[in-house]
Amino acid sequence: VDIAVHSMKDVPTALPIGIVQAAVLKRAATEDILVHKGAPDYKQPCTIATGSLRRQAQWLNRYPNHQTTDLRGNVNTRLQKLEDSDWTGAIFAKAGLERIEVLPENYEVLDWMLPAPAQGAMLIVAMEEDQFCLEACATLNHKPTALCTYIEREFLKTLEGGCTAPIGALAEEIGDDIRFRGVLFSLDGAPNIKVEQVVSKANAVGFGTDCALDILDDGGRELMKEIKSSLKK
Repeated sequence: VDIAVHSMKDVPTALPIGIVQAAVLKRAATEDILVHKGAPDYKQPCTIATGSLRRQAQWLNRYPNHQTTDLRGNVNTRLQKLEDSDWTGAIFAKAGLERIEVLPENYEVLDWMLPAPAQGAMLIVAMEEDQFCLEACATLNHKPTALCTYIEREFLKTLEGGCTAPIGALAEEIGDDIRFRGVLFSLDGAPNIKVEQVVSKANAVGFGTDCALDILDDGGRELMKEIKSSLKK
């Protein structure tokens, strides 16, 4: 195998020794969507399916009277599970459904939900010593996407410390600046700590780490301890 292509949000922030990032492709949609069976009445009790702690926490933060249920499998399997269930809806990454052309008509863009770090981006990795592949892949690299996803994954790596947690992050290019929004939620979505900052592209190195440290210093360390403790039970 010369190269491997991944959905970037699913790639560990620390790559195995000898494997390096060769290119980040131009980003597709970053948003999460709710696929449903008809316009939901969010004032009524609803059951929303998702296998993501991040999506679960943000949904319960916005709709504490709703229930969430676990949802696993590939995209087609999850869509079929939704069809066969009595759930109100299920949450997906819009980019994932668009890529394999299965985006249904009944969906709602969750523009209030912060995506997973690097959501919507594709990553190419290659062997560190394979100069030919690295040079070839470099021609496909989309610099704005590479910079924004670097910041988001830097934020994630600093916060997580090896622990899965409800973390959302989005860096966006605005002229010569980068606008970053990040959040750390509790598992039930109630306590959450947010950060929103703008930095020039010239000063973007270390920006993701700095934003993560702001959250950790603002009560994030205690919240991460609670999350780790809850996940061990």
